[in-house]
Amino acid sequence: MMDFWTGGTMTKRSIAINLNLDEQNLQAIQEVVPDWDIYTGKDIAEENLNKAEILVHWRESQANKYVNSNKLKWVQSWSAGVDYLDLDHLQKNDIHLTSASGVHAYPISETIFAYMLGFTRLIHTYIRQQQEKKWYHANLKAEIHEKTIGIVGVGEIGKETAKIAQAFGMKVLGVRHSGRDVDYVDEMYTPSDLSLVLERSDFVVVTLPLTKETHHMFGKEQFAQMKNSAFFVNIGRGSIVDETALISALQQKEIGGVGLDVFESEPLQSDSPLWEMDNVIITPHSAGATEYYTNRVIQDIFIPNLKSYLVKGAPTINVFQHNLGY
Repeated sequence: MMDFWTGGTMTKRSIAINLNLDEQNLQAIQEVVPDWDIYTGKDIAEENLNKAEILVHWRESQANKYVNSNKLKWVQSWSAGVDYLDLDHLQKNDIHLTSASGVHAYPISETIFAYMLGFTRLIHTYIRQQQEKKWYHANLKAEIHEKTIGIVGVGEIGKETAKIAQAFGMKVLGVRHSGRDVDYVDEMYTPSDLSLVLERSDFVVVTLPLTKETHHMFGKEQFAQMKNSAFFVNIGRGSIVDETALISALQQKEIGGVGLDVFESEPLQSDSPLWEMDNVIITPHSAGATEYYTNRVIQDIFIPNLKSYLVKGAPTINVFQHNLGY
């Protein structure tokens, strides 16, 4: 029996999806829960948000409409990071939370190498010169092959990045909480050994979630430990990096350059020195964007979780662990 009895009447269970979902994915969900109501769209009515048992894509602009709902049992985040959510509220009210972790492995790993290749082969410099109609070699000489990459946070994105790095003949160093070995990573370390990785790496790539432990994990001390030719990439969360310390490291030439998709304050303020630096590549928190995003979230994560929820009362994929912060 899929319906709830409330005060002598039968109430249909429902899902609220805070975006305009295409017909194919909507139908795929409806086939799993044929007797449920499914509400979709960026401006779902407050009454439908309040009665939803499952919410897909928590929208900050509508948070006050459903944060106090006593019917909400599960939130499926549309992003891998969930630090923007009211995690204390979800934990206190025993509301399941699942993320979109794993969806971004291909597009973000491609973005990481776009930064690295762009910096190494001076593509960012040549684009600026093209705008000025300037023909200048700019002392191009670096290669990415056979260099050392340190990947801090070897989850799905980190593993895909390591796989591509191996194709370039790179030495791959990894950092993860458990320190367990991972395919395509030559040497694995724990966060306590971070300095060893930073000292050896020509490229340092951060793919971590934001937690209490990772907040400002990269600051003055960490940048000082890197090679002055090292290229630093952050596609995790902006607050993992002390931005003031990063700017200082660039100005003092303690590191060679950076590729940044995330920032402590977004959008990046127009007066930030990062905009004007020749050795900085900036993207507007777009590294995970892909034409396949919706299909991967719905087909690979949400629908399998929905089937588990119906049988077991709980999702099983990408379940947020409050004790770990991710």
